[in-house]
Amino acid sequence: MKKTTDSPVGDELAALCGRAWDVLVTARASYLADVSAHYDEVFHEVAQRTEHTGSLGKTDIAALVVWKRLSAQTRWVTELMSLPDTQVRKVTKQAVTKVRDTTLSPGEAARTGRAIISQLPGFHKGDALASAVLTAAAPTRMAVYDRRVQHALDTLDLTLTPAPGRYGRYLQLLNDLLHHGGTRADGWSARDIDTALYWTGGNPPQPTPV
Repeated sequence: MKKTTDSPVGDELAALCGRAWDVLVTARASYLADVSAHYDEVFHEVAQRTEHTGSLGKTDIAALVVWKRLSAQTRWVTELMSLPDTQVRKVTKQAVTKVRDTTLSPGEAARTGRAIISQLPGFHKGDALASAVLTAAAPTRMAVYDRRVQHALDTLDLTLTPAPGRYGRYLQLLNDLLHHGGTRADGWSARDIDTALYWTGGNPPQPTPV
């Protein structure tokens, strides 16, 4: 396992991951019970189109903005919409190819795809929308990142700094969690972990009474 600048290694990492799984399993069950099964239909539709086209266009990105409940009242939206769709697809096609490249680790693929998509307006800073686009491109490999996920990671003492390359380190961290999950990680993907983290970020675990 490669050492990252954010994460501990060895026994310390295994212990942190073990404690995290105590929370993640319960959070994932609560997420599935409380969130409408129809909520992710937009995401799945974009992912299916991307599977066939190998790229995302402006319509796909707009759909993901709504899915992530992000504001469209920003300058970058005007800049993005002013570009030819062919130009947007040219960039996203390169990113899609990288995040699907199984010769790269998930962390390396995420870092490379994230760097490519940063060429587009709205993708220079922050990883929420970029991660949604990259996850739609490779739903079984990538995962969504946002503020609630970050809050959950902080709560679980899983360090992820905002330094450049965060999305790649985030995927490496999720890979570490899967590696140290034991039987509890059976059937889980990075995307499953991100939904559990999202739920935890909005519903932080309560301390056990003593």
